[in-house]
Amino acid sequence: MPRAGVTAASQSSHALQLLSSASAIHRSQFPPPPDFLFGTSTSAYQIEGGYLEDKKSLSNWDVFTHKRGTIQDGSNGDIAADHYHRYMEDIELMHSLGVNSYRFSVAWTRILPRGRFGDVNLDGVAFYNAIIDALVLKGIQPFVTIFHYDTPHELEERYGGWLSPEIQKDFGYFAEVCFKMFGDRVKLWVTLNEPNLMARFSYMNGWYAPGHCSKPFGNCVFGNSSTEPYIAGHNMILSQENAVSIYRKNYQEKQGGYIGISVSAKWYKPLRNNTADLLAVERAISFNVPWFLDPIIFGDYPPEMRKILGPNLPEFTLKQREKLRVTKLDFIGLNHYSTWYVKDCIFSSCELDPTVGDARVASLVERDGVHIGKETGAPFFYDVPHGLEEVVMYYKQRYNNTATYITENGYAQASNSSLAANDFTSDTGRINYISGYLKFLASAIRKGADVRGYFVWSLIDNFEWTFGYTERFGLYHVDFRTHKRTPKLSAQWYRKFLKGSLLKSEFQNGSQLQQCTS
Repeated sequence: MPRAGVTAASQSSHALQLLSSASAIHRSQFPPPPDFLFGTSTSAYQIEGGYLEDKKSLSNWDVFTHKRGTIQDGSNGDIAADHYHRYMEDIELMHSLGVNSYRFSVAWTRILPRGRFGDVNLDGVAFYNAIIDALVLKGIQPFVTIFHYDTPHELEERYGGWLSPEIQKDFGYFAEVCFKMFGDRVKLWVTLNEPNLMARFSYMNGWYAPGHCSKPFGNCVFGNSSTEPYIAGHNMILSQENAVSIYRKNYQEKQGGYIGISVSAKWYKPLRNNTADLLAVERAISFNVPWFLDPIIFGDYPPEMRKILGPNLPEFTLKQREKLRVTKLDFIGLNHYSTWYVKDCIFSSCELDPTVGDARVASLVERDGVHIGKETGAPFFYDVPHGLEEVVMYYKQRYNNTATYITENGYAQASNSSLAANDFTSDTGRINYISGYLKFLASAIRKGADVRGYFVWSLIDNFEWTFGYTERFGLYHVDFRTHKRTPKLSAQWYRKFLKGSLLKSEFQNGSQLQQCTS
Protein backbone atom coordinates (compact mmCIF):
# COMPACT_ATOMS: atom_id res chain seq x y z
CA MET A 1 0.00 0.00 0.00
CA PRO A 2 1.46 3.44 -0.93
CA ARG A 3 2.72 5.70 1.84
CA ALA A 4 0.54 8.70 2.64
CA GLY A 5 1.03 11.43 0.06
CA VAL A 6 2.81 9.11 -2.39
CA THR A 7 0.92 7.70 -5.38
CA ALA A 8 1.46 4.21 -6.75
CA ALA A 9 2.58 5.79 -10.02
CA SER A 10 5.24 7.88 -8.27
CA GLN A 11 6.44 4.81 -6.38
CA SER A 12 6.82 2.93 -9.67
CA SER A 13 8.64 5.88 -11.22
CA HIS A 14 11.00 6.04 -8.25
CA ALA A 15 11.66 2.29 -8.42
CA LEU A 16 12.34 2.52 -12.14
CA GLN A 17 14.81 5.36 -11.59
CA LEU A 18 16.66 3.38 -8.94
CA LEU A 19 16.84 0.32 -11.17
CA SER A 20 17.90 2.36 -14.19
CA SER A 21 20.64 4.10 -12.28
CA ALA A 22 21.84 0.77 -10.85
CA SER A 23 22.08 -0.82 -14.28
CA ALA A 24 25.29 -0.63 -16.29
CA ILE A 25 23.61 -1.67 -19.53
CA HIS A 26 22.14 0.49 -22.26
CA ARG A 27 21.20 0.23 -25.91
CA SER A 28 24.43 1.73 -27.25
CA GLN A 29 26.37 -1.35 -26.12
CA PHE A 30 24.74 -3.33 -28.94
CA PRO A 31 24.94 -2.91 -32.71
CA PRO A 32 22.51 -0.30 -34.06
CA PRO A 33 19.25 -1.18 -35.82
CA PRO A 34 18.61 -2.73 -38.26
CA ASP A 35 21.78 -4.77 -37.68
CA PHE A 36 20.53 -5.89 -34.27
CA LEU A 37 16.98 -6.90 -33.36
CA PHE A 38 15.41 -6.31 -29.98
CA GLY A 39 12.02 -7.90 -29.58
CA THR A 40 9.63 -10.08 -27.65
CA SER A 41 8.60 -13.72 -28.15
CA THR A 42 5.35 -15.66 -27.90
CA SER A 43 3.88 -18.88 -29.29
CA ALA A 44 0.50 -19.67 -30.83
CA TYR A 45 -0.88 -22.18 -28.35
CA GLN A 46 0.28 -20.17 -25.35
CA ILE A 47 -1.48 -16.91 -26.22
CA GLU A 48 -4.01 -17.26 -29.05
CA GLY A 49 -7.05 -19.10 -27.70
CA GLY A 50 -9.83 -19.41 -30.28
CA TYR A 51 -9.02 -23.09 -30.27
CA LEU A 52 -11.90 -24.17 -32.54
CA GLU A 53 -12.63 -20.91 -34.36
CA ASP A 54 -12.57 -20.36 -38.12
CA LYS A 55 -12.07 -24.01 -39.08
CA LYS A 56 -9.06 -24.61 -36.83
CA SER A 57 -8.72 -28.28 -35.86
CA LEU A 58 -7.57 -29.88 -32.63
CA SER A 59 -3.86 -29.98 -31.87
CA ASN A 60 -2.01 -32.45 -29.66
CA TRP A 61 -2.05 -29.81 -26.91
CA ASP A 62 -5.80 -29.24 -27.24
CA VAL A 63 -6.27 -32.94 -26.55
CA PHE A 64 -3.54 -33.28 -23.91
CA THR A 65 -4.69 -30.36 -21.74
CA HIS A 66 -8.24 -31.73 -21.59
CA LYS A 67 -7.00 -34.91 -19.93
CA ARG A 68 -7.20 -34.94 -16.15
CA GLY A 69 -3.92 -34.47 -14.30
CA THR A 70 -1.77 -33.24 -17.18
CA ILE A 71 -1.64 -29.54 -16.20
CA GLN A 72 -0.67 -28.32 -12.73
CA ASP A 73 -3.67 -26.04 -12.19
CA GLY A 74 -6.10 -28.03 -14.38
CA SER A 75 -6.18 -25.27 -17.01
CA ASN A 76 -5.80 -25.25 -20.79
CA GLY A 77 -5.14 -22.94 -23.73
CA ASP A 78 -8.70 -22.84 -25.08
CA ILE A 79 -8.80 -19.07 -24.54
CA ALA A 80 -5.31 -18.37 -23.12
CA ALA A 81 -4.56 -14.63 -23.48
CA ASP A 82 -7.23 -14.29 -26.22
CA HIS A 83 -4.65 -12.98 -28.66
CA TYR A 84 -6.78 -14.34 -31.49
CA HIS A 85 -9.23 -11.49 -30.86
CA ARG A 86 -6.77 -8.98 -29.38
CA TYR A 87 -3.76 -9.19 -31.70
CA MET A 88 -4.05 -5.54 -32.76
CA GLU A 89 -3.98 -4.44 -29.13
CA ASP A 90 -0.88 -6.59 -28.55
CA ILE A 91 0.86 -5.17 -31.61
CA GLU A 92 0.20 -1.70 -30.23
CA LEU A 93 1.88 -2.79 -27.00
CA MET A 94 4.95 -3.89 -28.98
CA HIS A 95 4.98 -0.64 -30.90
CA SER A 96 4.81 1.34 -27.66
CA LEU A 97 7.82 -0.59 -26.34
CA GLY A 98 9.88 0.36 -29.39
CA VAL A 99 10.87 -3.20 -30.40
CA ASN A 100 11.94 -3.71 -33.99
CA SER A 101 11.03 -7.41 -34.20
CA TYR A 102 8.43 -9.84 -32.90
CA ARG A 103 8.94 -13.60 -32.75
CA PHE A 104 5.73 -15.61 -32.87
CA SER A 105 4.62 -19.01 -34.12
CA VAL A 106 1.91 -20.07 -36.54
CA ALA A 107 -0.51 -22.78 -35.46
CA TRP A 108 -0.21 -25.75 -37.81
CA THR A 109 -3.88 -26.53 -37.09
CA ARG A 110 -5.01 -23.09 -38.30
CA ILE A 111 -3.16 -23.31 -41.61
CA LEU A 112 -3.58 -27.04 -42.35
CA PRO A 113 -6.24 -28.48 -40.03
CA ARG A 114 -5.74 -31.97 -41.50
CA GLY A 115 -2.09 -31.70 -42.45
CA ARG A 116 -1.37 -32.61 -46.04
CA PHE A 117 -4.58 -34.69 -46.08
CA GLY A 118 -6.83 -31.63 -46.36
CA ASP A 119 -7.06 -28.14 -47.82
CA VAL A 120 -5.28 -24.98 -46.75
CA ASN A 121 -7.53 -23.06 -44.34
CA LEU A 122 -7.75 -19.57 -45.81
CA ASP A 123 -9.24 -18.20 -42.58
CA GLY A 124 -6.10 -19.21 -40.76
CA VAL A 125 -3.92 -17.70 -43.48
CA ALA A 126 -5.91 -14.47 -43.24
CA PHE A 127 -5.34 -14.28 -39.48
CA TYR A 128 -1.56 -14.49 -39.80
CA ASN A 129 -1.55 -12.18 -42.83
CA ALA A 130 -3.33 -9.59 -40.68
CA ILE A 131 -0.69 -9.92 -37.94
CA ILE A 132 2.21 -9.75 -40.40
CA ASP A 133 0.77 -6.75 -42.25
CA ALA A 134 0.13 -4.88 -38.99
CA LEU A 135 3.67 -5.57 -37.79
CA VAL A 136 5.24 -4.38 -41.04
CA LEU A 137 3.11 -1.23 -40.93
CA LYS A 138 4.51 -0.48 -37.47
CA GLY A 139 8.10 -1.12 -38.54
CA ILE A 140 8.31 -4.38 -36.58
CA GLN A 141 10.02 -7.26 -38.37
CA PRO A 142 8.13 -10.58 -38.23
CA PHE A 143 10.33 -13.42 -36.95
CA VAL A 144 8.22 -16.51 -37.55
CA THR A 145 8.49 -19.91 -35.88
CA ILE A 146 6.88 -22.60 -38.03
CA PHE A 147 6.50 -25.19 -35.26
CA HIS A 148 6.26 -24.54 -31.51
CA TYR A 149 5.07 -27.86 -30.00
CA ASP A 150 1.52 -27.95 -31.44
CA THR A 151 1.02 -30.80 -33.94
CA PRO A 152 -2.35 -31.50 -35.63
CA HIS A 153 -4.07 -34.24 -33.64
CA GLU A 154 -5.03 -35.91 -36.89
CA LEU A 155 -1.37 -36.63 -37.61
CA GLU A 156 -1.01 -38.22 -34.16
CA GLU A 157 -4.00 -40.42 -34.94
CA ARG A 158 -2.98 -41.31 -38.50
CA TYR A 159 0.62 -42.37 -37.96
CA GLY A 160 1.90 -41.37 -34.50
CA GLY A 161 3.09 -37.84 -35.20
CA TRP A 162 6.81 -37.32 -34.65
CA LEU A 163 7.40 -41.05 -34.16
CA SER A 164 6.83 -41.70 -37.87
CA PRO A 165 8.99 -40.70 -40.87
CA GLU A 166 5.69 -39.66 -42.49
CA ILE A 167 5.86 -36.42 -40.52
CA GLN A 168 8.83 -35.33 -42.60
CA LYS A 169 6.50 -35.02 -45.58
CA ASP A 170 3.84 -33.22 -43.57
CA PHE A 171 6.24 -30.75 -42.01
CA GLY A 172 7.83 -29.98 -45.36
CA TYR A 173 4.39 -29.35 -46.86
CA PHE A 174 3.40 -27.12 -43.93
CA ALA A 175 6.64 -25.14 -44.16
CA GLU A 176 6.17 -24.64 -47.91
CA VAL A 177 2.65 -23.32 -47.43
CA CYS A 178 4.07 -20.81 -44.92
CA PHE A 179 6.82 -19.76 -47.33
CA LYS A 180 4.28 -19.30 -50.13
CA MET A 181 1.74 -17.37 -48.07
CA PHE A 182 3.97 -15.21 -45.89
CA GLY A 183 7.52 -15.25 -47.29
CA ASP A 184 7.16 -12.02 -49.24
CA ARG A 185 7.10 -10.18 -45.87
CA VAL A 186 8.75 -12.66 -43.48
CA LYS A 187 12.53 -12.64 -43.78
CA LEU A 188 13.44 -14.65 -40.69
CA TRP A 189 12.17 -18.20 -40.20
CA VAL A 190 12.62 -20.65 -37.34
CA THR A 191 11.77 -24.20 -38.40
CA LEU A 192 11.40 -25.83 -34.98
CA ASN A 193 11.30 -24.43 -31.46
CA GLU A 194 13.27 -26.36 -28.83
CA PRO A 195 13.08 -29.81 -30.44
CA ASN A 196 15.70 -31.00 -27.94
CA LEU A 197 13.39 -30.13 -25.05
CA MET A 198 10.22 -31.36 -26.74
CA ALA A 199 11.66 -34.76 -27.67
CA ARG A 200 12.63 -35.36 -24.04
CA PHE A 201 9.56 -33.88 -22.34
CA SER A 202 7.05 -35.41 -24.78
CA TYR A 203 8.54 -38.88 -25.30
CA MET A 204 10.80 -39.56 -22.30
CA ASN A 205 9.10 -37.91 -19.31
CA GLY A 206 5.52 -37.67 -20.57
CA TRP A 207 5.23 -34.09 -19.33
CA TYR A 208 4.35 -32.61 -22.75
CA ALA A 209 1.87 -33.73 -25.39
CA PRO A 210 1.36 -36.49 -26.43
CA GLY A 211 2.49 -37.69 -22.99
CA HIS A 212 4.60 -40.76 -23.76
CA CYS A 213 6.99 -42.35 -21.24
CA SER A 214 7.97 -45.60 -19.54
CA LYS A 215 9.69 -46.58 -16.30
CA PRO A 216 11.89 -45.38 -14.70
CA PHE A 217 11.05 -41.96 -16.15
CA GLY A 218 7.31 -42.29 -15.66
CA ASN A 219 4.31 -44.55 -15.85
CA CYS A 220 2.44 -43.46 -18.97
CA VAL A 221 -0.15 -45.51 -20.86
CA PHE A 222 2.00 -45.32 -24.02
CA GLY A 223 5.68 -44.90 -24.71
CA ASN A 224 9.23 -46.22 -24.50
CA SER A 225 11.58 -43.74 -22.83
CA SER A 226 14.65 -45.61 -24.08
CA THR A 227 13.89 -45.23 -27.78
CA GLU A 228 11.03 -42.83 -28.56
CA PRO A 229 12.82 -39.56 -27.67
CA TYR A 230 15.57 -40.39 -30.16
CA ILE A 231 13.19 -41.59 -32.88
CA ALA A 232 11.16 -38.38 -32.54
CA GLY A 233 14.32 -36.29 -32.48
CA HIS A 234 15.65 -38.05 -35.58
CA ASN A 235 12.44 -37.24 -37.46
CA MET A 236 12.60 -33.63 -36.29
CA ILE A 237 16.16 -33.27 -37.60
CA LEU A 238 15.22 -34.73 -40.99
CA SER A 239 12.05 -32.60 -41.08
CA GLN A 240 14.18 -29.52 -40.44
CA GLU A 241 16.48 -30.51 -43.30
CA ASN A 242 13.50 -31.03 -45.60
CA ALA A 243 12.02 -27.61 -44.81
CA VAL A 244 15.35 -25.83 -45.23
CA SER A 245 15.98 -27.62 -48.54
CA ILE A 246 12.57 -26.53 -49.84
CA TYR A 247 13.28 -22.94 -48.79
CA ARG A 248 16.75 -22.89 -50.32
CA LYS A 249 15.59 -24.41 -53.62
CA ASN A 250 12.33 -22.55 -54.22
CA TYR A 251 12.07 -19.40 -52.09
CA GLN A 252 15.21 -18.02 -50.50
CA GLU A 253 16.70 -16.31 -53.52
CA LYS A 254 13.53 -14.52 -54.60
CA GLN A 255 12.27 -13.74 -51.10
CA GLY A 256 15.63 -12.77 -49.61
CA GLY A 257 15.10 -14.37 -46.20
CA TYR A 258 17.01 -16.53 -43.74
CA ILE A 259 16.16 -19.78 -41.99
CA GLY A 260 17.37 -21.39 -38.78
CA ILE A 261 16.29 -23.31 -35.69
CA SER A 262 15.77 -22.44 -32.00
CA VAL A 263 17.07 -24.81 -29.33
CA SER A 264 16.77 -24.94 -25.56
CA ALA A 265 20.25 -23.85 -24.51
CA LYS A 266 20.76 -24.73 -20.87
CA TRP A 267 24.20 -24.14 -19.44
CA TYR A 268 26.08 -26.40 -17.06
CA LYS A 269 28.96 -26.00 -14.62
CA PRO A 270 30.74 -28.82 -12.76
CA LEU A 271 29.61 -29.34 -9.19
CA ARG A 272 33.21 -30.08 -8.25
CA ASN A 273 36.36 -29.24 -10.17
CA ASN A 274 37.29 -32.88 -10.71
CA THR A 275 37.62 -35.01 -13.82
CA ALA A 276 34.39 -36.92 -13.30
CA ASP A 277 32.23 -33.80 -13.02
CA LEU A 278 34.04 -32.04 -15.87
CA LEU A 279 33.26 -35.04 -18.10
CA ALA A 280 29.69 -34.98 -16.79
CA VAL A 281 29.36 -31.40 -18.05
CA GLU A 282 30.49 -32.53 -21.51
CA ARG A 283 27.84 -35.26 -21.52
CA ALA A 284 25.11 -32.93 -20.31
CA ILE A 285 25.97 -30.46 -23.06
CA SER A 286 26.09 -33.19 -25.73
CA PHE A 287 22.62 -34.44 -24.78
CA ASN A 288 21.26 -30.89 -25.01
CA VAL A 289 21.99 -28.55 -27.95
CA PRO A 290 24.51 -30.72 -29.90
CA TRP A 291 21.95 -33.56 -29.93
CA PHE A 292 20.30 -31.53 -32.71
CA LEU A 293 22.86 -29.03 -33.96
CA ASP A 294 25.71 -31.49 -34.49
CA PRO A 295 23.70 -33.53 -37.03
CA ILE A 296 22.30 -30.37 -38.68
CA ILE A 297 25.74 -28.75 -39.02
CA PHE A 298 28.19 -31.69 -39.07
CA GLY A 299 25.98 -34.55 -40.26
CA ASP A 300 25.94 -36.85 -37.20
CA TYR A 301 25.22 -37.06 -33.48
CA PRO A 302 27.84 -36.26 -30.80
CA PRO A 303 30.10 -39.24 -30.01
CA GLU A 304 29.13 -39.03 -26.32
CA MET A 305 25.53 -39.83 -27.26
CA ARG A 306 26.49 -42.71 -29.55
CA LYS A 307 28.71 -44.21 -26.85
CA ILE A 308 25.96 -44.20 -24.20
CA LEU A 309 22.90 -44.96 -26.31
CA GLY A 310 24.31 -47.45 -28.79
CA PRO A 311 21.59 -48.90 -31.06
CA ASN A 312 18.87 -46.81 -29.37
CA LEU A 313 20.21 -43.79 -31.25
CA PRO A 314 19.10 -43.94 -34.92
CA GLU A 315 21.64 -43.84 -37.72
CA PHE A 316 21.68 -41.40 -40.62
CA THR A 317 22.23 -42.86 -44.07
CA LEU A 318 25.18 -41.57 -46.07
CA LYS A 319 22.76 -39.63 -48.29
CA GLN A 320 21.06 -38.05 -45.28
CA ARG A 321 24.41 -37.06 -43.75
CA GLU A 322 25.51 -35.40 -46.96
CA LYS A 323 22.20 -33.51 -47.31
CA LEU A 324 22.47 -32.30 -43.71
CA ARG A 325 26.02 -31.05 -44.23
CA VAL A 326 25.09 -29.27 -47.45
CA THR A 327 21.81 -27.77 -46.24
CA LYS A 328 22.99 -26.48 -42.82
CA LEU A 329 21.19 -23.36 -41.57
CA ASP A 330 21.60 -19.57 -41.70
CA PHE A 331 21.43 -18.92 -37.98
CA ILE A 332 21.05 -20.53 -34.57
CA GLY A 333 18.41 -19.44 -32.09
CA LEU A 334 19.32 -19.99 -28.44
CA ASN A 335 16.58 -20.08 -25.81
CA HIS A 336 18.44 -19.57 -22.56
CA TYR A 337 17.01 -19.09 -19.07
CA SER A 338 19.33 -20.57 -16.46
CA THR A 339 22.46 -22.50 -15.47
CA TRP A 340 22.82 -25.67 -13.40
CA TYR A 341 25.58 -27.50 -11.57
CA VAL A 342 26.21 -31.01 -12.87
CA LYS A 343 27.38 -34.06 -10.95
CA ASP A 344 28.72 -37.27 -12.48
CA CYS A 345 26.49 -40.35 -12.18
CA ILE A 346 28.78 -42.95 -13.79
CA PHE A 347 31.28 -43.23 -10.94
CA SER A 348 28.86 -41.98 -8.26
CA SER A 349 25.36 -43.14 -7.37
CA CYS A 350 22.60 -40.62 -8.15
CA GLU A 351 18.87 -40.42 -8.12
CA LEU A 352 17.31 -40.34 -11.59
CA ASP A 353 17.24 -36.81 -13.03
CA PRO A 354 14.51 -36.65 -15.69
CA THR A 355 15.58 -33.19 -16.88
CA VAL A 356 18.87 -34.48 -18.33
CA GLY A 357 17.68 -37.85 -19.61
CA ASP A 358 20.28 -40.47 -20.44
CA ALA A 359 23.41 -38.33 -19.98
CA ARG A 360 24.21 -40.11 -16.69
CA VAL A 361 24.47 -36.87 -14.77
CA ALA A 362 22.47 -35.09 -12.08
CA SER A 363 21.69 -31.38 -12.33
CA LEU A 364 21.69 -29.36 -9.12
CA VAL A 365 20.90 -25.76 -8.17
CA GLU A 366 23.08 -25.45 -5.08
CA ARG A 367 26.58 -26.25 -3.94
CA ASP A 368 27.59 -26.39 -0.30
CA GLY A 369 24.22 -24.99 0.68
CA VAL A 370 24.49 -21.95 -1.61
CA HIS A 371 22.14 -21.52 -4.59
CA ILE A 372 23.72 -21.03 -8.00
CA GLY A 373 21.85 -17.73 -8.34
CA LYS A 374 18.81 -15.83 -7.16
CA GLU A 375 15.55 -17.75 -7.20
CA THR A 376 12.81 -16.90 -9.71
CA GLY A 377 9.16 -17.88 -9.81
CA ALA A 378 9.91 -20.95 -11.95
CA PRO A 379 11.12 -24.11 -10.21
CA PHE A 380 14.83 -24.71 -10.85
CA PHE A 381 15.22 -21.53 -12.93
CA TYR A 382 17.75 -19.31 -11.20
CA ASP A 383 19.10 -15.90 -12.14
CA VAL A 384 22.64 -16.71 -13.35
CA PRO A 385 23.41 -13.96 -15.89
CA HIS A 386 27.01 -14.91 -16.70
CA GLY A 387 25.66 -18.21 -18.04
CA LEU A 388 24.36 -16.42 -21.14
CA GLU A 389 27.83 -15.21 -22.09
CA GLU A 390 29.29 -18.66 -21.46
CA VAL A 391 26.68 -20.48 -23.54
CA VAL A 392 27.05 -18.01 -26.43
CA MET A 393 30.84 -18.26 -26.42
CA TYR A 394 30.79 -22.06 -26.24
CA TYR A 395 28.55 -22.41 -29.30
CA LYS A 396 30.47 -19.65 -31.07
CA GLN A 397 33.48 -21.91 -30.91
CA ARG A 398 31.70 -25.21 -31.54
CA TYR A 399 29.78 -23.99 -34.59
CA ASN A 400 32.30 -21.62 -36.18
CA ASN A 401 30.55 -18.43 -35.03
CA THR A 402 27.33 -19.11 -36.91
CA ALA A 403 25.01 -16.09 -36.71
CA THR A 404 23.03 -16.33 -33.48
CA TYR A 405 19.84 -14.86 -32.02
CA ILE A 406 18.81 -15.13 -28.39
CA THR A 407 15.28 -16.15 -29.31
CA GLU A 408 14.08 -16.51 -25.71
CA ASN A 409 15.27 -15.21 -22.35
CA GLY A 410 12.94 -14.37 -19.51
CA TYR A 411 11.95 -14.35 -15.87
CA ALA A 412 8.97 -16.02 -14.21
CA GLN A 413 6.79 -14.79 -11.37
CA ALA A 414 4.91 -17.44 -9.42
CA SER A 415 1.15 -16.95 -9.65
CA ASN A 416 -2.17 -18.25 -8.41
CA SER A 417 -5.80 -17.31 -8.94
CA SER A 418 -6.05 -15.26 -5.72
CA LEU A 419 -3.49 -12.66 -6.87
CA ALA A 420 -4.34 -9.44 -8.76
CA ALA A 421 -2.47 -7.33 -11.31
CA ASN A 422 -0.89 -5.05 -8.70
CA ASP A 423 0.76 -8.10 -7.14
CA PHE A 424 2.87 -8.47 -10.29
CA THR A 425 3.43 -5.03 -11.81
CA SER A 426 6.41 -3.96 -9.64
CA ASP A 427 8.57 -6.72 -11.11
CA THR A 428 12.02 -5.52 -10.09
CA GLY A 429 13.29 -9.11 -10.17
CA ARG A 430 12.55 -9.28 -13.90
CA ILE A 431 14.32 -5.99 -14.57
CA ASN A 432 17.41 -7.12 -12.68
CA TYR A 433 17.29 -10.44 -14.55
CA ILE A 434 16.99 -8.94 -18.04
CA SER A 435 19.54 -6.19 -17.45
CA GLY A 436 22.01 -8.70 -15.98
CA TYR A 437 21.69 -11.10 -18.91
CA LEU A 438 21.96 -8.26 -21.41
CA LYS A 439 25.16 -7.08 -19.75
CA PHE A 440 26.79 -10.47 -20.32
CA LEU A 441 25.37 -10.73 -23.83
CA ALA A 442 27.01 -7.40 -24.67
CA SER A 443 30.28 -8.80 -23.33
CA ALA A 444 30.01 -11.83 -25.64
CA ILE A 445 29.42 -9.54 -28.61
CA ARG A 446 32.50 -7.47 -27.71
CA LYS A 447 34.48 -10.72 -27.68
CA GLY A 448 33.46 -11.44 -31.26
CA ALA A 449 30.27 -13.51 -31.01
CA ASP A 450 28.06 -12.91 -34.06
CA VAL A 451 24.86 -12.26 -32.09
CA ARG A 452 22.21 -10.42 -34.10
CA GLY A 453 19.22 -10.14 -31.79
CA TYR A 454 17.63 -10.61 -28.38
CA PHE A 455 14.00 -11.50 -27.62
CA VAL A 456 12.41 -11.29 -24.19
CA TRP A 457 10.11 -14.14 -23.24
CA SER A 458 7.42 -12.96 -23.15
CA LEU A 459 5.40 -10.01 -24.38
CA ILE A 460 2.40 -10.97 -22.24
CA ASP A 461 1.59 -13.49 -19.53
CA ASN A 462 0.49 -16.75 -21.12
CA PHE A 463 -0.27 -20.44 -20.71
CA GLU A 464 3.01 -21.99 -19.56
CA TRP A 465 2.56 -25.57 -20.73
CA THR A 466 2.37 -28.06 -17.84
CA PHE A 467 2.52 -25.20 -15.33
CA GLY A 468 -0.67 -23.71 -16.76
CA TYR A 469 -1.21 -20.20 -15.41
CA THR A 470 0.93 -20.65 -12.29
CA GLU A 471 3.89 -18.82 -13.86
CA ARG A 472 3.93 -15.36 -15.44
CA PHE A 473 6.72 -14.41 -17.85
CA GLY A 474 5.12 -11.35 -19.45
CA LEU A 475 6.25 -7.75 -19.62
CA TYR A 476 2.49 -7.12 -19.50
CA HIS A 477 0.21 -8.68 -16.93
CA VAL A 478 -2.86 -10.46 -18.29
CA ASP A 479 -6.00 -10.88 -16.19
CA PHE A 480 -7.13 -14.27 -17.49
CA ARG A 481 -10.74 -13.54 -16.54
CA THR A 482 -11.08 -10.21 -18.37
CA HIS A 483 -7.92 -10.46 -20.55
CA LYS A 484 -7.01 -6.90 -19.66
CA ARG A 485 -3.34 -6.11 -20.31
CA THR A 486 -1.48 -4.04 -17.66
CA PRO A 487 2.13 -2.92 -18.14
CA LYS A 488 4.60 -4.10 -15.54
CA LEU A 489 7.56 -2.03 -14.45
CA SER A 490 9.72 -4.20 -16.73
CA ALA A 491 7.78 -2.96 -19.76
CA GLN A 492 8.64 0.61 -18.81
CA TRP A 493 12.27 -0.37 -18.26
CA TYR A 494 12.51 -2.18 -21.61
CA ARG A 495 10.96 0.81 -23.39
CA LYS A 496 13.49 3.19 -21.83
CA PHE A 497 16.34 0.81 -22.55
CA LEU A 498 15.36 0.60 -26.22
CA LYS A 499 15.14 4.37 -26.49
CA GLY A 500 18.63 4.57 -25.00
CA SER A 501 18.95 8.32 -24.62
CA LEU A 502 16.10 8.49 -22.12
CA LEU A 503 18.03 6.40 -19.62
CA LYS A 504 20.94 8.82 -19.84
CA SER A 505 18.99 12.08 -19.84
CA GLU A 506 16.98 11.15 -16.77
CA PHE A 507 20.09 11.08 -14.59
CA GLN A 508 22.05 14.26 -14.89
CA ASN A 509 23.78 14.46 -11.56
CA GLY A 510 27.11 13.08 -10.54
CA SER A 511 27.33 9.48 -9.50
CA GLN A 512 24.03 8.39 -11.00
CA LEU A 513 24.98 9.54 -14.50
CA GLN A 514 28.43 8.03 -14.18
CA GLN A 515 27.03 4.69 -13.03
CA CYS A 516 24.27 4.57 -15.62
CA THR A 517 26.52 5.29 -18.59
CA SER A 518 29.61 3.32 -17.61
